[in-house]
Amino acid sequence: MSDSKEDRIRVHLGYEPLDIHAAIQSVTAPGCGAISSFIGTTRDEFEGKKVIELSYEAYDSMAIAELKRVGERAMKKWPGIDQIVILHRLGTVKVCEASVVIAVSAPHRSDALEACAFAIDDLKATVPIWKREIYEDGSIWKQNAEHCCGKVPLLFANPSDAHSHHT
Repeated sequence: MSDSKEDRIRVHLGYEPLDIHAAIQSVTAPGCGAISSFIGTTRDEFEGKKVIELSYEAYDSMAIAELKRVGERAMKKWPGIDQIVILHRLGTVKVCEASVVIAVSAPHRSDALEACAFAIDDLKATVPIWKREIYEDGSIWKQNAEHCCGKVPLLFANPSDAHSHHT
């Protein structure tokens, strides 16, 4: 099992396609009997509208810091976790392509499964990443459901507000 916290939590935010196999391999360890993963992909339909692609934007430095905090919170809640990797794509993500990959390893499946589910929910509730859905007949910016329901306040109401703070 990994020793330092820095080695145990890895995050990445970028425009390139996500390497699902590499993410899973990166959390594989001899002392772990379980790896749980979540892969979020672009679906082709939403509420009867044909989705062409998604486009993601982020306040990069804050998003990376928050992704790390997601991993830290998961490890605090499930101390049996060995490693967690969280990858999120920015820019254009076509139908069937992955926009987010989370992989968690632990000695036992319950920790890996529960921590993985927690991580995607926490990511959607806390990380400043915005999604634009592009349909055949137009597009719309979408807020995370957690933000819409008032669970977590948005830092910026519109993703373009973040660009003035973009580094």
